[in-house]
Amino acid sequence: MAAGISHQHLQRHLTVLAGDIGVRLAGSDAERQAADYVAAQFTACGATVEIESFPIYERAVSREHVELQINGEWIAFPGSLFANTPGTGGQTVEAPLVFFEAPAESRRSDLSHLSGKAVVHLGCHIESRDAYRRLMEAKPAFILMVDIRYPGTVPLADSMFPAYTRALGAVPILNVAYMDAWQWKVEGATSARLTVEGGMKKSSSQNVVADLPGSGEMPGVLYVGGHHDTQAASPGADDNATGVAGILECARVLAELPRKHTIRLISFGCEEQLSVGSAAYARAHREQIAREGRFMFNLDSYGSHLGWNDLVLNGPDALQGHLRTFFEARDIYFNIHSEVMPYADHFPLVAAGVPAVTLVRWNCATGRFFHHRPDDDLSRVSIPVVAGMVEAVSAYMAELAEMDSLPFPAAIPDALQLRVAECWEDLFGGWSNPNPST
Repeated sequence: MAAGISHQHLQRHLTVLAGDIGVRLAGSDAERQAADYVAAQFTACGATVEIESFPIYERAVSREHVELQINGEWIAFPGSLFANTPGTGGQTVEAPLVFFEAPAESRRSDLSHLSGKAVVHLGCHIESRDAYRRLMEAKPAFILMVDIRYPGTVPLADSMFPAYTRALGAVPILNVAYMDAWQWKVEGATSARLTVEGGMKKSSSQNVVADLPGSGEMPGVLYVGGHHDTQAASPGADDNATGVAGILECARVLAELPRKHTIRLISFGCEEQLSVGSAAYARAHREQIAREGRFMFNLDSYGSHLGWNDLVLNGPDALQGHLRTFFEARDIYFNIHSEVMPYADHFPLVAAGVPAVTLVRWNCATGRFFHHRPDDDLSRVSIPVVAGMVEAVSAYMAELAEMDSLPFPAAIPDALQLRVAECWEDLFGGWSNPNPST
């Protein structure tokens, strides 16, 4: 049984990451500060620690200015440049406005009406390479993305998939607030202007890997993961300082317990550009993961005061049953979803063949109302909620680590493998080990 989780330790980790360091954009000095802090904490637990760097593009924007022409007057609105898309070189680009109702209009056979336009695009995730290719071939002047999950007054931050932009190119793409786009439509906005100073520059991110070695004759590897980077302008207290604080506490309590299997705790960088860090780790260690990997428990955005627990699970049916039995015995309940969900760091390990789960905690039907916003601060996080879940997760990993053989197959079911492979190839570019900074 894992020892008790310290509320004080969790609070300290959260304060350092989301308070003292703050916004931790991938490739930035702040992200590296977070990685160094995590490495020092792992080392203090007695773990064997390594920092693995990998190349990325860093979002480095000094100014974003969006204006809409409404009733003959130019009015400024906020916007946030998507990572992995270019700025305007400081120049102002002006274009006629067109609304693109992507959830339905992406079925159009001809998108040429978007050429040279400022496109207000309903929906921020383009989950089809073909749909993205057709959009880029239409050659819009720039795109203003509307996140239809959260109809608020604040533009969220986000990223285009680097595998898409690297292969198919990109135009300036900004997220804008849903209610601003609503105003533009209601009041008949006709044109838009965009000025972005800065954009993407070559940099590097890092995964912090900590091992608590197993003593068995043929030990497998059990992974615990989370990510230390954030979206633009967000201190990321829940997304995902809670995950990092959780894995640090797991390391502390598990280090004192006997283990037949190795427990490998990884704080991933560059998750917010579509799990680039965990994908880099999976590509670099693919053979070892396939040979030794047994299971992964990933923690991401699970600290909301009010809400409910969801578990994305990609693995055998026996894993689902075992997890439910273990956690419900501790009065912890969650919905389990078995569909492929690539927006978390468990997915690249699933692609490498390891059963994996990601724990999230929603507080509204579409996720968390402060998703990727500047107000994802320490006030959003419940230490008792985080502590209760981390205590259960560490106890679960401690139990698995002492078993000679796990109570579920360490494999991805055949029916799921095809969908995982398709998603890995389309969204991540497959196993070709692309270098995002070239």
